[in-house]
Amino acid sequence: MGQYQPTQLIRYSPDAIAQYYRYRPWRVWARAIKIIWYFAGFILGLQSDEWFDRVEQNRSKRAIQLRDMLTKLGPTFIKVGQALSTRPDLIRKDFLEELVKLQDQLPPFDSDLAYRIIEAQLSSPISEVYSELSPRPVAAASLGQVYRGRLVTGEEVAVKVQRPNLRPTLTLDLYLMRWAATWLSPWLPLNLGHDLTLIVDEFGTKLFEEIDYLNEARNAEKFALNFRDEPTVKVPKIYWRHTTNRVLTLEWINGFKLNDTKAIRAVGLDPEVIVQIGVTSGLQQLLEHGFFHADPHPGNLFATPDGRMAYIDFGMMDQLDEITKETLVDSVVHLTNKEYSDLAEDFVKLGFLTPETDIRPIIPALEVVLGDAIGRNVGDFNFKTVTDQFSELMYEYPFRVPAKFALIIRSLITQEGIALSLNPNFKILEVAYPYVARRLLTGESPQLRRRLLNILFKDGKFQWQRLENLISIARTDTNFDVLPTAQLGFQYLMSEEGKFLRRQLVLALTEDDRLHTEEVQRLWNLVKDDLQPGRLLDVAISILTEFSREGVAAILPKTSVFAVFEKQV
Repeated sequence: MGQYQPTQLIRYSPDAIAQYYRYRPWRVWARAIKIIWYFAGFILGLQSDEWFDRVEQNRSKRAIQLRDMLTKLGPTFIKVGQALSTRPDLIRKDFLEELVKLQDQLPPFDSDLAYRIIEAQLSSPISEVYSELSPRPVAAASLGQVYRGRLVTGEEVAVKVQRPNLRPTLTLDLYLMRWAATWLSPWLPLNLGHDLTLIVDEFGTKLFEEIDYLNEARNAEKFALNFRDEPTVKVPKIYWRHTTNRVLTLEWINGFKLNDTKAIRAVGLDPEVIVQIGVTSGLQQLLEHGFFHADPHPGNLFATPDGRMAYIDFGMMDQLDEITKETLVDSVVHLTNKEYSDLAEDFVKLGFLTPETDIRPIIPALEVVLGDAIGRNVGDFNFKTVTDQFSELMYEYPFRVPAKFALIIRSLITQEGIALSLNPNFKILEVAYPYVARRLLTGESPQLRRRLLNILFKDGKFQWQRLENLISIARTDTNFDVLPTAQLGFQYLMSEEGKFLRRQLVLALTEDDRLHTEEVQRLWNLVKDDLQPGRLLDVAISILTEFSREGVAAILPKTSVFAVFEKQV
């Protein structure tokens, strides 16, 4: 460990980094003084504009100064600027226009050096691998730069080359961030405590994963596999023969950045439809696949001329376990139905509250914070607003932010910012909840069917209003079709797995010593327009071919109602 050098570190290790810099305080103080000097100068400039009434006169100057400052401070601070560039609700317009340039308009490093890196990494001359390669990069990002080229076999490709000497800069910045987190934790309003250093460690781990291009290539293929049946999402192909941990060769994507609404409209695409694809694919990543893109800024997302959403840059990804995915689905339903006691229990399951926490006094506080969230558009209801309101609750209640949720929150905030920049009136919950409702009602997996049962039954009683809400909202999703869903539901009822639900439905229909014909009539009124006689006949024939009369009779519960029915038949 004593021989450790930053350039030799493959995976993030705070202990190894601390051991190295503990004996090199001159490097630490030199970097810290540089950071403080830049920020002090910028803040003083803003303040002097206020003092001398030059705010309007110096707007453009200060925006350029901010971008230049973050660029000069290097990759860590460029990442901060990239996140801010997606938040038009937080950053004034002149700053925003400059910060957007941090996504792919950073100063490139020398192309001769880049070519030497490519040849060294691929162990071949450029001409033996690429028949064409642009003399200058087409984009320069925080961790690398991209050249447009063509393989000798004819495929058009993007060639991503990593910046030299990244690890020494990243390790020193992460060491300073971790040191600052230790000292700042007691003064922060978010009640993060020791978790703030865990968030820095999570960021460091992901940053080191991001500078390993072999890891990025594996992520891209996994992401493509998850979306293989989704025609609206495009993922570039990886050319493994020409990829190493510092050079990545992948399919070239022709498209438009998501914030380039003029170009999107010019090819006949609707920006709002593209937003819906983005939000829905983001929900699929979090709630369906559990493998999500943690850095979805506009420089990494493109609208293709054929109307698809193309993802690039798979360096920063994360994985959710099944229980977390299911609990997130529950929390969306509970939030939309304004069921705050259930939502408080979701917070416990997700780790925002400890199991020992008494949630009873927290429930009315959640209602105050989230009570009017459902009707707001994305410009009024956003994660920043909720976080600000939660920071007040954290003085009174023991909320904490689990380290594993740092990237999820960042991803959601970034996608929300993109939606806001394309359409300030876009209602994110009008896309999110129909997707969740459709997923629950179609119930393609045992896990989703279990979540649906948990939602429809509370304290042993069937929740008619919840089912009505789910169907009503799911019908606003253009991908939702009542009839196939009803067919799936009936087939599930007739299966061995649906035995519990059959019993519960019979009880629900006769609950409180009355037939619930009024509730059934309301459900029928919701779906009757979609159930045309011709389609119903096709479905009935399909079902009859799958289930014989004897098979159905064998699995129906032996209640007096069904006994009478059998005699009449």
